[in-house]
Amino acid sequence: VQLQASGGGLVQAGDSLRVSCEVSGRAAKDVMMAWFRQAPGTEREFVSVISWNGEIIDYADSAKGRFTISSDNSKNTVNLQLTSLKPEDSAVYYCAAVYQEYCSEPGCYRDSLQYHYWGQGTLVTVSS
Repeated sequence: VQLQASGGGLVQAGDSLRVSCEVSGRAAKDVMMAWFRQAPGTEREFVSVISWNGEIIDYADSAKGRFTISSDNSKNTVNLQLTSLKPEDSAVYYCAAVYQEYCSEPGCYRDSLQYHYWGQGTLVTVSS
């Protein structure tokens, strides 16, 4: 599985932005796709996850109500719509994938160590 993230940029507080992750390689239908982010000097943190069949969707508390994750199966793409952005949302956003058979325990998808495949990251900078 190969992941290609795109869509980051510089925006102002309150603006919206969409980051996308294109999935290629082996069939994606059995994977869970997640977004993590990492700001300088901090640990990588979970943002959101979606299973390819749509049965699992979850968000970090910091993302609930502001971010929306979706998948476009026809394009093998997972999108994360970021709205009402805050300066503290500034980070490199990474998409990641794991086959569901390897992450079946409740909440395991919040752990970055569960993921086998990572995109290169896309930088989101929110100015105040």
